[in-house]
Order: sequence, then structure tokens, then C-alpha cells
Amino acid sequence: MFDFLKSSAPAYQNLTPAQFAEGLRRHPVTLLDVRRPDEFAGGHLPGAVNIDVTAPDFAQRAAALDKSKPTYVYCRSGARSASAAGQLTKAGFANVANLLGGVLDWPEKLVR
Repeated sequence: MFDFLKSSAPAYQNLTPAQFAEGLRRHPVTLLDVRRPDEFAGGHLPGAVNIDVTAPDFAQRAAALDKSKPTYVYCRSGARSASAAGQLTKAGFANVANLLGGVLDWPEKLVR
């Protein structure tokens, strides 16, 4: 009767930088940077794949990723990655995590 209430909560996890880092160490994941390519080139988390969430082909490119593998998503501050995490969840990705605070709050060194 109240199915609309179920869809209002995000089906992805918001993780602190410490929780996000722990997840990266413990599990094989797809690490997805959803910033623009120029932002990615300026520094990103090691092993990240870059698919710009604002690009018109985001959904098509993301659909090529392994939906059964945990997908960890981040951006600069956490806003675009939250949007991407919601889109991925709706597209059938089973285990999606969003980095709260994005790379601005990431304590470790970024790679180029």
C-alpha cells in the first residue's frame, strides 16, 4: 500500500572516507570516479575508472560495468557521486557505496 515510501530512501550506502578506504582494502570493487575527465587527470584514487556523470552517455557507459561487483563511487564533494549512486542502483547495481565528502575529504594521496 505504501510502496512509494520504500523508494524514497537511497538503496546505496553513504560511507565516510575511513569506511570507504576499508571497503577498498577488503573487497575487490569497481572504483568509479564520476568527475569530468579534466578533474580526473588532476588526481584520482588509485585504480579508479572515470565515467563523467554529467556526460550524455553516462548510463550507457556505466551499464557496461559488472553489476554484481560492489561499486564504490566518488566525485569532488559527494554530490555528483550521490546522484550517480542513485542512477546505478536504479540500473540494477546490487552493492553501491558513495564517498561522503568526495576527494575533498579523502585523507590519502591521489594519483595522476
